[in-house]
Amino acid sequence: MGNVRMTKAEYLYFDFFYEGERCREYTELKNTPENMKLMKEAMDRIDGEINLGTFSYSKYFPQSSKEKRFSCGEEGDDGITFREYAQKWYRNNKVQWKPSVRKDFRSTMEGHLIPYFGDQDVSEITKPMIKEYRTTLSELKGRKGTLSNKRNNNITSVLRLILNEAAEEFQFTSPFADLKPLPLTKPEILPLSLKEVFLFLEAVVKAFHNYYIVRFFTGMRTAEIDGLKWRYIDFVNKKILIRETWQNNQWVPPKTKSSIRDIDMSKMVEKALLDQKCMTGKGELVFCNKNDKPFDYNNISNRIWYPTLKKAGLAPRNAYQTRHTAATLWLASGENPEWIAKQMGHADSQMLFTIYSKFIPNLTRRDGSAFERLFERKLNEFKSNRDNEETGESGKVK
Repeated sequence: MGNVRMTKAEYLYFDFFYEGERCREYTELKNTPENMKLMKEAMDRIDGEINLGTFSYSKYFPQSSKEKRFSCGEEGDDGITFREYAQKWYRNNKVQWKPSVRKDFRSTMEGHLIPYFGDQDVSEITKPMIKEYRTTLSELKGRKGTLSNKRNNNITSVLRLILNEAAEEFQFTSPFADLKPLPLTKPEILPLSLKEVFLFLEAVVKAFHNYYIVRFFTGMRTAEIDGLKWRYIDFVNKKILIRETWQNNQWVPPKTKSSIRDIDMSKMVEKALLDQKCMTGKGELVFCNKNDKPFDYNNISNRIWYPTLKKAGLAPRNAYQTRHTAATLWLASGENPEWIAKQMGHADSQMLFTIYSKFIPNLTRRDGSAFERLFERKLNEFKSNRDNEETGESGKVK
């Protein structure tokens, strides 16, 4: 006799035996008295038809992965488990990924996905099961509290890639077909003003003065500046070439195609780099620790960045704000948005305005005042010209 059961996320599903095989068919119905009643009535009908030998799997579950097998009279389970397919998927696709992506995907599979879905037939993973899994993830607790929606989406995005490819290969509908990612809160942007930058540079220890000048006035990402090598500094053409980055303790290509770029070297950045060359110019890296190795991001943040903010009397914020600072200062000075986008490694200026839109009116005075000044100037010119037309050179009215 079959049963109506409930997942951890409180979705109802059928649990019954048919032709010697246990069948679980999940629904998107929440556990309410009305839904439970409907499910139990359906379960009773299924039990009755199974006993009479008139049960049709396709009649009740036409979208089920088991439907074809039962309708064709096949016996047993000839499917492939999620563990087997995920490992095959990784093996066949890793050649196209950067080392850092391979590491992230492997970690996600082995640490999260396979322990949960490993023995499940890959074609039998349903949308309610994925929703339940997301709920389980959201309840996990780490050093910084429960798992964020962003991290949750990052984990399930790997699951999405695996199941979408499996669906194409085995011709079933992917459970991700109409499943949207969890909503995200926009990251807070807290750039420093130019005065605050000066206060920071005045307070920072001398050994890191050049490092932060370059960070504040180039907009380089942490992985880009920490992986910066002297062979990518072109003092002749005053360019910083972004060709390699240091991420997850390994050298990897820049984040995107547009991230591979040449950054124009301002005078203050040029001076800082020339000064730095006297200290680390004999080595490979522009900025490095005492062992000529790249900086450790967390170590520098905790030992230099946050203590300097406090010393300078500035509000705490993460070190990525140096990149936001560069962008907003360039906008404030009236630089061409297309030029700024290229310096930042954005594909186009649209991303620039999307990210920094709320800062543009205050920083660039694009708040209507420029138009007011233009309007008044042109109006005065118009009135002046009209007066000249109405009076002759002799001063008499025409």
